[in-house]
Amino acid sequence: MEGEDQAMTDAPNGFDESHVAPTARQESGDVSVNSGMNVDMDDSEASSDSGKLVTLTERRGLLPTGCCYDDRMKLHANADFGPAPHHPEDPRRIEEIMKIFKKAGLVFTGPDSQLVNILKENPTKYMWRIPARPATKQEICTVHTPDHYDWVQALSAMSTRDLRVLSHSLDQGRASLYVGGMSYEAALLAAGGCVETCKNVVAGHVKNAFAVIRPPGHHAEYDNPMGFCLFNNVPIGAKVCQNEYPDSCRKVLILDWDVHHGNGTQNMFYEDPNILYISLHVYDNGNFYPGKPDNPMIPDGDIDKIGEGPGRGKNVNIAWPSQGMGDGEYLAAFQKIVMPIAREFNPDLVIISAGFDAADGDELGGCFVTPSCYAHMTHMLMSLAGGKVAVCLEGGYNLKAISNSALAVARTLMGEPPPQMEMPPINKEAARLLARVQAAQSPFWECMRPGIIDVQELGEKTTRLHDAIRGYQRQVLSEKYAMIPLYIQREVLYKSYENQVLVTPGLQAKRKIMLIIHDPPELRVMPDLIDNTVDPHNGFIVDGVMSYIDWAHKNDFGIIDVNIPHYITHTEDIDAFTPRADEKTLQRQILELVCYIWDNYIQLYDVEDLFLVGVGNAYLGIKVLLTNRDCKNRIAGVVNFVTGNLRPVKSETDTDLSSWYKHNSLVYVTNDHLCWKDADLTKKVLKKRFGGVQRSPEVGLHRMMETHAKEVYEFITDRLERGRSGNTTEEEE
Repeated sequence: MEGEDQAMTDAPNGFDESHVAPTARQESGDVSVNSGMNVDMDDSEASSDSGKLVTLTERRGLLPTGCCYDDRMKLHANADFGPAPHHPEDPRRIEEIMKIFKKAGLVFTGPDSQLVNILKENPTKYMWRIPARPATKQEICTVHTPDHYDWVQALSAMSTRDLRVLSHSLDQGRASLYVGGMSYEAALLAAGGCVETCKNVVAGHVKNAFAVIRPPGHHAEYDNPMGFCLFNNVPIGAKVCQNEYPDSCRKVLILDWDVHHGNGTQNMFYEDPNILYISLHVYDNGNFYPGKPDNPMIPDGDIDKIGEGPGRGKNVNIAWPSQGMGDGEYLAAFQKIVMPIAREFNPDLVIISAGFDAADGDELGGCFVTPSCYAHMTHMLMSLAGGKVAVCLEGGYNLKAISNSALAVARTLMGEPPPQMEMPPINKEAARLLARVQAAQSPFWECMRPGIIDVQELGEKTTRLHDAIRGYQRQVLSEKYAMIPLYIQREVLYKSYENQVLVTPGLQAKRKIMLIIHDPPELRVMPDLIDNTVDPHNGFIVDGVMSYIDWAHKNDFGIIDVNIPHYITHTEDIDAFTPRADEKTLQRQILELVCYIWDNYIQLYDVEDLFLVGVGNAYLGIKVLLTNRDCKNRIAGVVNFVTGNLRPVKSETDTDLSSWYKHNSLVYVTNDHLCWKDADLTKKVLKKRFGGVQRSPEVGLHRMMETHAKEVYEFITDRLERGRSGNTTEEEE
């Protein structure tokens, strides 16, 4: 090592340059390496390569993993002592991690006299200690203001009483911070430990390293402490490495998997094109810490905060919509977003802001990431930057969870393969979030562009596909059955459902009416496997409703066809991907529509046999009609096809409604529905309020409607004949 990089010399259980200097000896054309490995070379090869002999320690894979730790960092403690348990940012956090490292045999605990032999025989057996040193003011001010440095320094001169008052004040609101008499000294060591860890990785003295440091840093702003953080350790380490190694460390990836957004790190590099900051955190619409800044001009952790100026695209927020995320969500984020962008960025150094508060067992984070998942994420990041990875501790407040998670990361850094694990299912909301992140980043990264559409670039003469499909359906229904749009005399409702409600002519004179409330047709598309493009001839519309309309028309039914879009488009929509309407929104829209149709049309008709058919999520319309209008006595039968939520039909004012629904309905439920996988759920859905539930042998709406068409037609015909003969249903009796 040269210059400042000789810091490892004085470390307990560390090593100096004399231990790792080139030790290859040239004897009779043989190169003997201190590990005992021999490489045979003839004289000509030995001569030509005499200046290029590769020693053991020059091969990154045969270098040890570094570990930075100093007990003095535990001296940062809360001066505002009280009867309550200690603050979550507990000094024991780093101690417990080092304990488990030693217990697992990752850190050498024997006499220093054995170090030379260990280096010769098995240099990667242990993590080798990198001593923490106080960071200099110059290093800290690469990202912080001098005033901020002076504020932290002044803590060491304050009285205990003043520190307690200050801690009590700072622990309120967004600042969320405590201070003590040794906080300044500990913060210097944490920042300096991070700097030395990163420098040793960049210089090639260790293949990778883990800095077990505190206080954490990623919330600290350039001019203010915040969120348990005084100095922002990782940005300091990144900038020092860029300044001191401009040729070998130009581009740095900072991957932050702490459950809280690293607001300070983001804001320090928001306009920097050479620092890629990727954060996986709980956002919860800005309600999860650190939340939204008081100044609305300062960016928060939402996915649309992508950097500014030359830094656009170099800020990636994977902002989970809620707590409760686990291995499936994090691995999906890595596979779909993190690694593709990171590979395209091609960093010279990877620094992991390794908070372990998303770990399973951490109550503050409320997520369920396992040690195995942390190992897999680390392993993926080790494929970048030639393996130059520095892991720096951030948050994590459950001592057992943080220790086990850190151990899994350390073992992976040392070369152990990650544990085998199955890919867990991913939360649907999280999957939608990842799609939105991809769309937000697609203007800046080639890897994010497949399948992403810029709606604004398409121009004004564009049509949403669901509108085009409904237009096609209207044309077909008009040509075959002369069906026309039903006028709805409410401006907002009419604009939303224009062309969505079609009826046969002379509906008011019909004695038999079939009201079909259904989802849009299913789309099946086969994209080109090379460039992901879609040609119209490789797309298919699957519409199971048409055969039922055809049957009803042949049997002289009046038909009301109600198509319920998954989303009501608006002229101002510019997003290429829009999630389906949630249950609450869908129910509100359908309720207004079906009640309008009932009040202004069906109720006024002299109809003798009315049948309701619900298909897909739109079958919610059947429920809201039955529960919001006194209409059951005018309905001859109900048929539903269900692939999503099963909805109970019950009323507080009509106690007979559930029983009537049970005896006058067929409710076909897809064969792969969750209700069939649990005996208790199966028993529950067979109760009367869910209707005449039947398990279909088929999966999917189209297959169910096709398979059960004959049964449905017989069900309707039987009730028509029963009505003509004067027979009544069991319920009516």
